[in-house]
Amino acid sequence: MNRSAIRELAFRLIYSREIQKEENIQEQIELFLEANEVKDENAIEYINDAIKGIEANKNEILALIEKNLKTDWKVERISKVDLSLLKLAIYEIKYKNLAFKIVINEVVELAKKYGEDQSKNFVNGILASIIKEG
Repeated sequence: MNRSAIRELAFRLIYSREIQKEENIQEQIELFLEANEVKDENAIEYINDAIKGIEANKNEILALIEKNLKTDWKVERISKVDLSLLKLAIYEIKYKNLAFKIVINEVVELAKKYGEDQSKNFVNGILASIIKEG
C-alpha cells in the first residue's frame, strides 16, 4: 500500500472521528482497520501514529487553524471534511516533518475528491498561510 492510499485511509478515520466524537481512540482505530481490511503493517503503524498524534496535539493544531482563518471565520464553520484534511496535513508537516509540498499536494487532491467545490482552495490557502509563518 503506498503512502497516498495510507494517507487517504487516515483521513477517512479522522473524518469519522469528527462525525462520531467517540472517545475510545484505540477501539475506533481497530474497528476502522478491521472494517477496511487493512493488513499492511506500514498502514497500521501510520494510521495509529496519525490518529493518536493529532489527538495529543489537537489544541495546538486547532489554534494554528484558527489563527490562519479570515477574521470573520471560526473553526466551527469549517466543513468536517476540510477540518479533517487540515488536521492531517498540519500534523504531518509540523509534527512528522514531512515535505510540505507533497503533503499539501496530496491533501488538496483529497479535498477535490471528498470536499466541496471550494475545499481545495480553502485547504490550500490555510496550509500555505501556515507554511509562510514557519
